[in-house]
Amino acid sequence: MGYLMIWRRLGEEGKEMNCLTTANHRILFTMFKFMKEKDPRYHQTTLWQPNIAKSFNPNADVIIAHGDSIDILQTLPDDLFQLIITSPPYNVGKEYENAKTLGVYLEGLEPIIKELVRVLSPEGSLCWQVGNYIDKFEVFPLDMYYYPIFKNRGLKLRNRIVWHFGHGLHAKKRFSGRYEVLLWFTKGDDYIFNLDDVRVPAKYPGKTYYKGPNYGKPSGNPLGKNPSDIWKIVLKDWETGLWEIPNVKANHPEKTIHPCQFPIELVERCVLALTNKGGWVLDPFSGVGSALLAALRHNRKAMGCEREKEYIEIAKRRIADFYAGKLPYRPLGKPVYRPTGREKVSRIPEKWRKKKEG
Repeated sequence: MGYLMIWRRLGEEGKEMNCLTTANHRILFTMFKFMKEKDPRYHQTTLWQPNIAKSFNPNADVIIAHGDSIDILQTLPDDLFQLIITSPPYNVGKEYENAKTLGVYLEGLEPIIKELVRVLSPEGSLCWQVGNYIDKFEVFPLDMYYYPIFKNRGLKLRNRIVWHFGHGLHAKKRFSGRYEVLLWFTKGDDYIFNLDDVRVPAKYPGKTYYKGPNYGKPSGNPLGKNPSDIWKIVLKDWETGLWEIPNVKANHPEKTIHPCQFPIELVERCVLALTNKGGWVLDPFSGVGSALLAALRHNRKAMGCEREKEYIEIAKRRIADFYAGKLPYRPLGKPVYRPTGREKVSRIPEKWRKKKEG
């Protein structure tokens, strides 16, 4: 069979299933590179793109449903998702939300949380990433308000993970906020946790037992150590504590028009640790699709709910770029940039230096 016929057949199989399997995608992408070398008339735009389903389809690899989360969730089957991960609207008056009192804001999300618990697999996890609610310069840590809501629904908190980032707004009447919180809940006690997939290099891999029957033998794990619930992404490993992942600002490679976009890298760690290949991942407030992309990158199925059509179109373009191999992306574990001191912006202005010396 000629390579062009195989190309077309794989594409048609994907269309019939309303999806493109990961295996078929890899074959197509490899074949595209071969065809481009053989015939310059083939361009990247000819690569078959996946059909993104608009409503739940068990055979799809990716779904983006347009509408309010509560309406979409009510149509989904019970116990489906291995991971539900999201950053809910923050109630801070961003362009896609209306500011409300804290009580009204939390009350409005409770019906959605009820549905999320219903569609979560018995072995599944729910990760809820939130920051602080600020009212008249007073800080209300949202994770503390959410905890009893999830606890009352029977979920069990496994970790309160701190996501640290180095840039953001500069406060004038308090210390500038540089972290947000990821609450990790499970539905039961028998839950998916692939620790080996997210282990980090040990600081002292040669450390040995100093007494007992294992005296002199290595005391650690050959795959690395548990990264703890406070992660920091540094040059060679994650082992010192904080999840230091840059927030998505103007110069971030993943930046879109969304005003509160979280990085793919943040979701990837949860996808790897808390789901198995082929499992379903849901983001009920999917925005421009970062959580969906994290799931697809690691051979999971993904579903998002979003009411803003503009964000859906951006998410679709990003997914198409991912399958075409041209998605702007900050790789998992890439070191956070450290200025060398040679950059102009990293030097103390001469005017400040003279003022300090004078």
